[in-house]
Amino acid sequence: MNEYIAEVLGTMLLILLGNGVVANVVLKDTKGNNGGWIVISLGWGLAVFVAVTVAGPVSGAHINPAVTIGLALAGLFPWAKVVLFILAQMLGASIGAFLVWIFYYHHFNKTEDPGTKLACFSTAPAIRRTGNNLVSEIIGTFVLIFVILYISEPSMNIPGVEDARIGLGTLGALPVGLLVTAIGLSLGGTTGYAINPARDLGPRIMHAILPIKSKGTSDWQYSWIPVAGPMAGAAIAAALYLLQQMLFV
Repeated sequence: MNEYIAEVLGTMLLILLGNGVVANVVLKDTKGNNGGWIVISLGWGLAVFVAVTVAGPVSGAHINPAVTIGLALAGLFPWAKVVLFILAQMLGASIGAFLVWIFYYHHFNKTEDPGTKLACFSTAPAIRRTGNNLVSEIIGTFVLIFVILYISEPSMNIPGVEDARIGLGTLGALPVGLLVTAIGLSLGGTTGYAINPARDLGPRIMHAILPIKSKGTSDWQYSWIPVAGPMAGAAIAAALYLLQQMLFV
């Protein structure tokens, strides 16, 4: 599988399951209605686990432009691939958002509140304060990228046996899923923790163009924060990682 296709598929699964759990909790007359924040945070963590399991062996499962930028800034990913990776992530996120709309189509129609419908696509702040909202996204993404830079699978080298690989296999995706769950539970209450520009922007675009009944505005005034905040958080994480490498290596 081509690494760019892997990013499309991984990000598609991320949004299908991640925005899917939001739709299950907030839309009217679903089985999971009013399931609460713990369900949403756990659902997003498991969505990351599934996405990383599928895309990880092929592309490294960035599934997030902030991860791609952070790895490139840290010197761990070639800049020549950055633009295509981000485009693949945006495409996958858009497809995932479309599938959520199709899956919960009748529940979208039965839900009256436009803000609730938008929440199934993109994030919004609990208290709208531009500076605080931006800082929330910066800090949340900093934690994500900084920890990812230190996550590695255990391996074992066997003398005399080339290409031997012993490790966690699919369970190697578990640490990232747990990390996103922790961020959601601890740092998600202010902005809904986008911590991923593609996760917010791709679905927001789909919300704007899909014929959703009584959907209201796509809140473009806020849309730059889930893009700029994660990018800034990724840059800070990469800078601190490089500083630590210089000081302690």
